[in-house]
Amino acid sequence: MISELRQTYPAPDQESLEQKCFEALPAEEVGDGGGSFTSFISFITKYFAFIRDVDVSQLLDTHEKLKALLGQASIVLSASTGLIVLPTVISLSRTLSRLAIGLDKRPDLVADLTSREAFVPGDEAGERVTLAEGSANLIREAFKKCASERSGDISGLDGEGRPEGRRIGIYLMANVCLKLFFHCRKLRSAEQIFALIYQQSPPLSLYPAAQRTTFLYYLGRYHFANNHFYRAQLALQAAYNQCHRQATRQRRLILVYLITSNMILGRFPSPQIYQRPEARGLREKFEPLCSAIAKGNIASFRKLTDIDNPSVSWFLHWRILLQIANRCEVLVWRSLARRTFLLSGNLGDAVNKKAPTLDLDDVFVVATFLEKRALGTEARDGANVSTPQKPRVREHTNSIFIFPPTPADTPPAGGDEEELPDGYIDPDLVDCVDPPGPDLPTMETVEAAIASLVDQDLLHGFVSHGQKRFAITGAKNASPLQIGFPNVWMTISAKMDEEVPGWVKEGQTRGGGTVIHLSGARPV
Repeated sequence: MISELRQTYPAPDQESLEQKCFEALPAEEVGDGGGSFTSFISFITKYFAFIRDVDVSQLLDTHEKLKALLGQASIVLSASTGLIVLPTVISLSRTLSRLAIGLDKRPDLVADLTSREAFVPGDEAGERVTLAEGSANLIREAFKKCASERSGDISGLDGEGRPEGRRIGIYLMANVCLKLFFHCRKLRSAEQIFALIYQQSPPLSLYPAAQRTTFLYYLGRYHFANNHFYRAQLALQAAYNQCHRQATRQRRLILVYLITSNMILGRFPSPQIYQRPEARGLREKFEPLCSAIAKGNIASFRKLTDIDNPSVSWFLHWRILLQIANRCEVLVWRSLARRTFLLSGNLGDAVNKKAPTLDLDDVFVVATFLEKRALGTEARDGANVSTPQKPRVREHTNSIFIFPPTPADTPPAGGDEEELPDGYIDPDLVDCVDPPGPDLPTMETVEAAIASLVDQDLLHGFVSHGQKRFAITGAKNASPLQIGFPNVWMTISAKMDEEVPGWVKEGQTRGGGTVIHLSGARPV
């Protein structure tokens, strides 16, 4: 067929090809809702021109032609006869997505295009739209037309309880969009996809398992990136449970974020998890962190999340390092307080109504010791001295603006006429005091950490700032350890509900999850 097209309708003869399509296809109005075959004929003409002219060795040109073809297909999709081209739109969207991601990884091929990129209309900041993002925006328009289907029943289901019309392609198109948006790190655009689905989509459970698993994976990653870790683990756990056992690569993608979300919530992976095929190599990454968190070992935790640690590049690749370093530090402080209580805590006296207490000075001493170990310093004559084992010491941020004075015997760099300045200090820091050294905990830091844990219900009691002690309440007839240091996972999960924005479930209406019962309604 391609050879016939090139011989009978050679490029750039578009008019003869279009005339042939108009002769072969009717252009009159069709369908109950009106509409016309004119846009469909234009799409068929562009399709024939595409397969006639495309040169797959020219990837950038192929991408531009494919975008134009998909744009015309999206116009047909919005007509009453759009269901005819839905499979074609899905196929073109998947091809365009793979091609855009491949080109995005080849900056040498898109260098000229990058220099000519258009700016976002109406954006005073002049944000550039990358090739991958531009493709995602085009596919998103087709997704919107699937989600905004108004024909058929208001529920979007046919007589057999299955999605009907263009709604069939909602999650297929959404998953293609989300793949591109996550590739170019445009979470704000991904948020629009989830919001539209939450308002207008039929329940997710009515769609095939492959579509459900992919969508829940991206939904979990979205909530993970927005620090909603409980919602993230709900979506990721459902995606992991529904993912086929033989899809090892996909199950591993889900498992990395699922383990991280659960770690932040205080629930660590079991040894059985690490024995699964998709978890190969994960024990070496996560188990040292879990051990440091459980023991309250600040020194080990700092070293494991330090940028110089060999494993950090792996965490950065998966974009989970900052979440672990920032969120899990809360759990490290809780474990540190708990272990300090085991060593030196006062168990109290129920007869004399004395509550069990923990001296914050003890926590301060242990925390300072561990922080110094993490920094590679030790106290000698009141000064912090770097050890050979850890010569690198964290410096204050202001040090990048302060340069040491030039020694008197240093010769000028450019001859007699040039003189080196006697040190340089940024004007904004002239009156500032030089940083004294490594950033070590203070008693205020310890009090703030314990008070924060109490406020989050991770410690049960109160802080006496005057006496510098933490008192456990309600331990009259129970173990102070169990009452004062409740289980982290149970504490957090008790506060949460099972609703995950973006996940449409059975029994909830579209647009907010509100269920309206009409059993007791009276006729008007």
